[in-house]
Amino acid sequence: MRNVICAFIILALVSCTNSSNKAVPGSVAGEPAPQLRYGLEIQKYDVEPGQVKKGDFFGSIMEDFGVGANQVQKILKASEGVFDAKKIKLGSSYEVWREKDSSGTPAFFIYELDNLNYAVVSLKDSLYAAIYGKEVETVLKRAEATISTSLWNDVQKAGIPVMMALKLSDVYDCTIDFFGLQNGDSFDVMYEELYSEGEYVGLGKIYYAEFTHAGKVYNAVRFNAGENSSLFWNEKGESLKKAFLKAPLNFTRISSRFTYARKHPVLRIVRPHTGVDYAAPSGTPVVALGDGVVTHRGWAGGGGNTIKIKHPGNYVTSYMHLKGYAKGIVKGSRVTRGQLIGYVGSTGLSTGPHLDFRVYKNGKPIDPLKMESPSVEPVSKEDMPAFQAQMERYRFQMDSLGAMGHLYRYLDILK
Repeated sequence: MRNVICAFIILALVSCTNSSNKAVPGSVAGEPAPQLRYGLEIQKYDVEPGQVKKGDFFGSIMEDFGVGANQVQKILKASEGVFDAKKIKLGSSYEVWREKDSSGTPAFFIYELDNLNYAVVSLKDSLYAAIYGKEVETVLKRAEATISTSLWNDVQKAGIPVMMALKLSDVYDCTIDFFGLQNGDSFDVMYEELYSEGEYVGLGKIYYAEFTHAGKVYNAVRFNAGENSSLFWNEKGESLKKAFLKAPLNFTRISSRFTYARKHPVLRIVRPHTGVDYAAPSGTPVVALGDGVVTHRGWAGGGGNTIKIKHPGNYVTSYMHLKGYAKGIVKGSRVTRGQLIGYVGSTGLSTGPHLDFRVYKNGKPIDPLKMESPSVEPVSKEDMPAFQAQMERYRFQMDSLGAMGHLYRYLDILK
């Protein structure tokens, strides 16, 4: 098998070498191809890099390069709907490309929107603005880590991009309680890293993961099952996405649990508290636990600003003491699982910012922490053979990456 893999790599490397020698369309045989950057022939211009400083705006930058106010207005007009040059940000990088002649006339303004996208603004002749994405190379990688303090810290200690913690949290958000991770829990994941112009620019897709929590292994297999919106499944073809999230917010701690005998912190009397209080800073985003319809949005006495959502299966969720509501959330609104609906506050009978979260099934309160979330439909029988083949291929690739690392990028075997 090792000989077969090596043969594949040699063929792939030869193919890459041959393809790199192709002439750029439009170039003349025997002449060097023009060097392009941002789609422009760089040898025709002198490039002056810069960074937006405090007090800078597009007009002042243009003035520094000799572009008059009337021309600036024409440029802004031509850029409307594509790039808003009035909203350039402090600290952002830009380049001004001048004609390589005695005039040094500014010809283009290049502004980096983020690490993958940039705006090209023409400053003379045919004025225009266009948004371009940088060429991105994907590199298939494997990463492993064991939890000793927290997922975030241990990802960093292992030299893995920190965004992996968020990506894994998203993959397993309905399966694993990431606030209850234990010392000795671990993960093993196969994923893409993205590079542009030789520099790391971010994480791409996760293809396969094994997360061990409390002695149990949770598999995550990426597989597109037609119209089903779920992307990750366990080894049995069951969706990792449940109808409901584990929690409707990122909280710091649980300050009060479901009970029928709690001394109310404000009223100082013992009465039922049929919900869970999640302590979190004021303004923390609150999201819908699952798909549903808003049946109440407004003041609810001691509950303060409250939202109630009716879900399929005779479930109702309630979100209390909110600071405010998300834009567009009104009675009758249809919301989706994970959609922003409001913000943590301390309205009504409350001693501090928190979310009082409640769940009702057939009209009766149930403990949100013990609720069994309904499952999404599994992989269909028709798709199961393709799913199992995909899973075995991922496992083979993952084992191979343990010894061969990034060389798999030449094979491009995921496509």
